[in-house]
Amino acid sequence: MANLRANKIVGIGSTDAGVTFNGPISLNTQGYMYFPTGNTTDRGRGRAVFLGGGQPQTTVISFTKIQSGGVAQGFGSLTTSRNSLRGGSSSTRGLSAHSASTVDNSIEYITIPTQSNSTDFGDMSGTSSSGATGSNETRAVFWVGTVPSTGNTIDFATIATAGNTSDFGDMTVGVRHIDSMNSSTRCVIPGGWKHPEGNTNVIQYITFATTGNAQDFGDVDYSGGIRGAGGFSSPTRGVFAGGADTPSNNAVNIIHFVTLASTGNSTDFGDISATKRIEGGGTSSHTRGLIAGSNSPAQINTIEFVTIATTGDAQDFGDLMSSRSQDGYVGALSDCHGGLS
Repeated sequence: MANLRANKIVGIGSTDAGVTFNGPISLNTQGYMYFPTGNTTDRGRGRAVFLGGGQPQTTVISFTKIQSGGVAQGFGSLTTSRNSLRGGSSSTRGLSAHSASTVDNSIEYITIPTQSNSTDFGDMSGTSSSGATGSNETRAVFWVGTVPSTGNTIDFATIATAGNTSDFGDMTVGVRHIDSMNSSTRCVIPGGWKHPEGNTNVIQYITFATTGNAQDFGDVDYSGGIRGAGGFSSPTRGVFAGGADTPSNNAVNIIHFVTLASTGNSTDFGDISATKRIEGGGTSSHTRGLIAGSNSPAQINTIEFVTIATTGDAQDFGDLMSSRSQDGYVGALSDCHGGLS
């Protein structure tokens, strides 16, 4: 039996093969050895995906690494041009729905680790514009933004199984122009638009594992409420940024947060770089939140980020895809948001 004595093993074998040991291996060391954890599909997570967007709307799907930054790269295409999509995801599959440009009840999906076009998943119980999609590892919950009047329906689906949604319950206040913040147990929705009255400041939530009506969480601590924000979260903290106020309909630059496991009003977090109506362009890892695009007051293709555990103003991250193909009202999802372990 041969003995291999080394402080470090690097660069042995081809680039693809790496280091290969045949036969029994024993280890005698005063140091530590760390092996990869989780299954192979979990390794390398940290991908944010941006869906549709633009004015006029586009089929573009792009992606970036949340840990780094720069210009988003091409991923694939939606089945049809859409904007203002809301995304939800497990660690491997992303769902999108609630287009404001092509208002219907369709849901599409992508496999997040694999760059490809989206595929039909199934249908929601009704047409939805600018609703919300919340998710944990197993279940997606669709807050149906019914138009022209505002309904209060909540649907759900099992992310791993394509098909039509089932009834979950009802919202406390029927709203649209909303986005979600998720822990593994809760989906929280801040504010929104109730037709024809205007913005609401109500924050509402559901518990993923059960079905039933939404419950009151607290209030958005902003005069007149908010709609069109971008939501994202760590496992413990939910954050929402931008949006539009009432009655002036002006875009705002606020960032607010809540603690997902408790209930209560939102608290000031900081500011984004400009007044922006995000409409679905928020997503995150457990530590970093991304705020992408805007279509109000002008098309903006920038991506900003915040560190979720701290408070402070957003910083520059990079850009959406070039040539103004994905500037305004992109949908967003990730494989490592606060609803996922």
